[in-house]
Amino acid sequence: MNTPPLKLLLSRQALRTWGPRIEAAVPSGGLGFVTAEEAVAGDGPCDADFAFMTREVTGKSSKNSQTPELRDFEIVLRRSPKLRWLQIHPAGAERPIYRELRDRGVKVTTASGATAVTVSHSALGAVIALNRRFPLLADAQRRHAWEPRLGERAPRDLAGQCAVIVGLGPIGRNIAALLKMLGMKVIGARRSPEPVAPCDRTVAYDHLHDVLPEADWLILCCPASPLTRGIANTAAFAAMPAGGHFVNVARGEIAVERDVIAALASGHLAGAYLDVFEREPLDPGSPLWDMPNVLVSPHTASHSLGQNEAIFEIFLDNLARWRDSRKLRNDVDDLG
Repeated sequence: MNTPPLKLLLSRQALRTWGPRIEAAVPSGGLGFVTAEEAVAGDGPCDADFAFMTREVTGKSSKNSQTPELRDFEIVLRRSPKLRWLQIHPAGAERPIYRELRDRGVKVTTASGATAVTVSHSALGAVIALNRRFPLLADAQRRHAWEPRLGERAPRDLAGQCAVIVGLGPIGRNIAALLKMLGMKVIGARRSPEPVAPCDRTVAYDHLHDVLPEADWLILCCPASPLTRGIANTAAFAAMPAGGHFVNVARGEIAVERDVIAALASGHLAGAYLDVFEREPLDPGSPLWDMPNVLVSPHTASHSLGQNEAIFEIFLDNLARWRDSRKLRNDVDDLG
């Protein structure tokens, strides 16, 4: 008796881009495809066994605004009673659909690690840009103002400054390594205080305020969870030395936005790089847009031309593991 081929759900664009390489990874005749576009047009259930949700499905959506592509893909996921595994492209799995699928017994795996290099490079660029006063220089350029950074206006050397990095997954560890190369001290915060290289010291989240008085830089790159939501707030900024900087490449809800704005407006925070926000897109009326010491990034710290290939390689690895009944990489249920 022949075993029916596995059926993969993906977008039409993903099928055009990756279809031949996916097919080559499975024995001949062992795989079939169904696109979300054709499946959503039908009224009945979808017979997909597993699914690959790629960037073009979710890339233009925000947590507050869902595009038709994402809405339709989620409709098909809910119509797929045989679904056993979903691979997603981001490093985080906060969308409600992921919890819904996991409650059904569907494995959900992320692309954690694929974005570590690009996000860490964005964070490094932000640290250098803010420290060297690039946003203020750009503001002076727009005003045609010659304003040398001399005397008290001169930047501090990065060597010897302290960065507190909240979240020590692949992104946090990469950021830590880059900052150590600049001669900075690095303290990491995570769920448990076990040492993590290359940090000089590691504390648990509930001891974050113990180390903030040392923090010239507070850098967020942690998942959103009950432990981390709202962790960057008025009390946290007040615990930092005056003139510190704030970088958020995690999730918007980990910082209390009104508190960020207040700390920047008062001058207690000297500058910030913000890639994520409580509501996205950022409200055109937000004062963050016009603050000369703020870099606003439209949730794009991870984007690069090579990232999709890195995500696809994680999917192929997990496809081999799934077919062999081995442990999947980046299984959300294993992350707690």
